[in-house]
Amino acid sequence: MRFAISFLVKCLFSRLLLVFLLLTLPIGAATSQAAGEKKAAQPPMSFILVRSHLCQENCPEWISAEGRITSDTPARLRKILKKIGGRKLPVVFRSEGGDVDAAYAMGRMIRKAGLETAVGGTRLKDCPVGDMRCQAAIAKDGSAVGYTYSSGAYCFSACPLAFAGGTSRVASQWAFIGVHQITTVYNKVRVSYRIEYKIVNGKKKEISRKEVGRKVAGRSSSTKLGKKATAALTAYLKEMGVSEDLIGLMMSATPDSINIVAPADALRMGLSTDMLAYNEWPGMPLCAPDAAADAVCHSHPAAEAPVAAKAPVSKTPVSEAPVQDAAADTSGSLPKSRPMDFLLMSNGNCQEECRQWISADGDITPDTPARLKAMLMTLGDRKLPIVLQSSGGDMDAAFAMGRMIRAAGVETSIGRTQLPNCPKLDPRCKASIAKSGSTEGEVFAGRAYCLSACTLVLMSGTPRIVGYSSIGIVRPTTTEYTTFFAYFDEMGVNAETYETMMPATSTERGSIILPSEALKLGIINGILPYDEEPGLHVCGPEAKESLRCPRKAEAEIVPVAASVN
Repeated sequence: MRFAISFLVKCLFSRLLLVFLLLTLPIGAATSQAAGEKKAAQPPMSFILVRSHLCQENCPEWISAEGRITSDTPARLRKILKKIGGRKLPVVFRSEGGDVDAAYAMGRMIRKAGLETAVGGTRLKDCPVGDMRCQAAIAKDGSAVGYTYSSGAYCFSACPLAFAGGTSRVASQWAFIGVHQITTVYNKVRVSYRIEYKIVNGKKKEISRKEVGRKVAGRSSSTKLGKKATAALTAYLKEMGVSEDLIGLMMSATPDSINIVAPADALRMGLSTDMLAYNEWPGMPLCAPDAAADAVCHSHPAAEAPVAAKAPVSKTPVSEAPVQDAAADTSGSLPKSRPMDFLLMSNGNCQEECRQWISADGDITPDTPARLKAMLMTLGDRKLPIVLQSSGGDMDAAFAMGRMIRAAGVETSIGRTQLPNCPKLDPRCKASIAKSGSTEGEVFAGRAYCLSACTLVLMSGTPRIVGYSSIGIVRPTTTEYTTFFAYFDEMGVNAETYETMMPATSTERGSIILPSEALKLGIINGILPYDEEPGLHVCGPEAKESLRCPRKAEAEIVPVAASVN
């Protein structure tokens, strides 16, 4: 620490010593900037009170929060919360991140107000595509009319910390939540003081000190979390009901990269409380337990089907199973990840239409190909669709699985399988798996995902068709390039186009692409319509012939023009 001292001695009634002291010291700490300090792509966060233009009466409203989180963002949020009074309006975030301390303050304000949060962008009515929150569409009182969208929306860096403040926290499979290391920026400031001493018996005694100036003398930064910063982050996550596992995910990505939080991981860690379905949008409030079927809200409660007086005895369908509160499972000991397993599934009671598929769910490990081979052997010549949900895993194992599937000539798709009486956080609980034969359940394209190495398995199907699920592509390492693209040629996928779409920076989960983009690449060769689910077009051996479920039905393949999300 450098300092300079000059003395000025005056003789009054006693000797006084005036000292001008210049100190250079680090003061203050501005925390993590989402895209770094080098360039700010977004302006500071602003808040707009938006009403949906898709209705006439009792239209849903939300607070659109878009832009960088700065030190004065909490004051702006406080202002709009005061404006809405006690109304419980969702806060819809689209932000690259910013100041961590400000994000903490925002999250606590949102939680105290009892508001919900979502990840999504907002487009105001009559605004151009390049300026979707144009000033011309905002009324003098700060309100506007518009709608929200999920595709391409993001909440990065410090934004998930503010997002965590919501009493309900949702995003769709087309939006991104991303985290990375916190960067602490230290500003060095040179401070000048005028210090007055009194000399008493030859010794100095300070009698006054006054700051006379300060000047910025440099800046430094660090990604190492100190004890205070770690304690603050840990305490905040605990306060918001989010697992400390998020810290590990944050610290494993440098400030120049981003770790995309997979939907299943976000749910497991409590960062999000639910995923939006394809027909739900950010800003929709959470449905009340007694919400009507036509209520404009997300996560409608499961309707109880009426029981027929003389209905035949059968297994309980998923739609009739009691719904278990997901919050009750957050304290359970579910594994962070588990090896992929394969279940023979059926939908329906096989009296009329017993549709079957193979549910492949979990991480791809070196022994996954052996499990797949055993499942295919039990099927014999039957060609049931393989419905995948996976965050990826071992690349060599994925190559082996893909070649096995191509040789068997079976279909691949993406879907999340839900078994009856299972909680949201453990949708294929062991208690509901049949000990022999097929297990009854349902399959959904919405909120399902196939990321990283899973995509290598997906592209091997004949055919390979998906609904509106998340597909993640990943950048291979230098040593993997040769085998990676040789496999692409083998599967008939355009390697050159794939390479241009790969993320510039490698991330754990890869870069999410739309089904329409996957179709152009050849990763898939068909897209299911909104009203169809994956794996539900091949009947089981006990099913009767019917128009709705022909034994050799081919899945409809939607043209590219009709498939854009």
